Amino acid sequence: MLEPEIAAFVARADAIYPDNTASLPTVEQRAIYERFAAAFTPARPAGVGVQNATLVTAAGHSIRLRLYAKDEGAQSPGTLLYFHGGGFVFGSLDSHEIVTARLAADTGLCVVAVDYRLAPEHPAPAAHEDCLDITLAALDGRLPFGSLPAPLLLAGDSAGANLAASVAMRLRDSGIEGVAGVALIYPMLGAEPQSPARETEANAPMLTLAGVRMYSRLYWGDAAPPVWTVPIEASRFDGLPPVLSIGVEHDPLRDDARVFAERIQAAGGEAQLWIAPGLVHGCWRALETSPGVQRMHDKVCRFLLDSAGRRVR
Repeated sequence: MLEPEIAAFVARADAIYPDNTASLPTVEQRAIYERFAAAFTPARPAGVGVQNATLVTAAGHSIRLRLYAKDEGAQSPGTLLYFHGGGFVFGSLDSHEIVTARLAADTGLCVVAVDYRLAPEHPAPAAHEDCLDITLAALDGRLPFGSLPAPLLLAGDSAGANLAASVAMRLRDSGIEGVAGVALIYPMLGAEPQSPARETEANAPMLTLAGVRMYSRLYWGDAAPPVWTVPIEASRFDGLPPVLSIGVEHDPLRDDARVFAERIQAAGGEAQLWIAPGLVHGCWRALETSPGVQRMHDKVCRFLLDSAGRRVR
């Protein structure tokens, strides 16, 4: 059963999206997505400033970044790289400001939002390569914001959670340390969702199984995905930083969060799992109105601060 406040959120979202949205060209769908995001984005929290910059990767790709930080003089406990959701197809620095600005305000972390390349213009593994390059630059002190505080944390929602998990695994495989924690919110961790939510929540509000498969085709195509871009199918789950994996009840991706956390735990790693009752995919936008989302947000903030306070692996 949907939380009442989430039912109202879903109704408001449905009113923004035309019935024929899925049949429109990608550029038009992106415009609708940005209008939808703007409708749920409040004013930036007082005391949080922003700085925009661009980093050119070694491959020559220009990646826009946005730093959210509390006023000068406030001591930050660390830096968070945030990878937005949107199925690898939608999303921007603006679309997820309700998340990134509030994370900066509520944790004091320096939050860097990453505007990676999108599909279908840039298929797999473009988004993954961009996020890996930005993470390596952050670890090396090469982000264009001057000196940012250690330790480094990673987080993302939906497809962005895939990016965060994939980058953490790639760093582990390369023997690169420095990430203190990874937060995954309603993650999309493979090309196909895990059961039983894949079946029981196939027609869930906000995201359907058909929608997940559409995004998968647009990013990965019909060929087998590059192995490192599907973290739930990894050959090993040990050696990772602490992970928070949050699924939501009414979401075909719900069990991606569960299976990933269970595999980390079985490998002897540290993974916290929470399945949020009454919530739907994309619900972080209902932070201003939903008690359940506020609880979810608080869990993310506590995990990030706890992870920042530990010694990095």
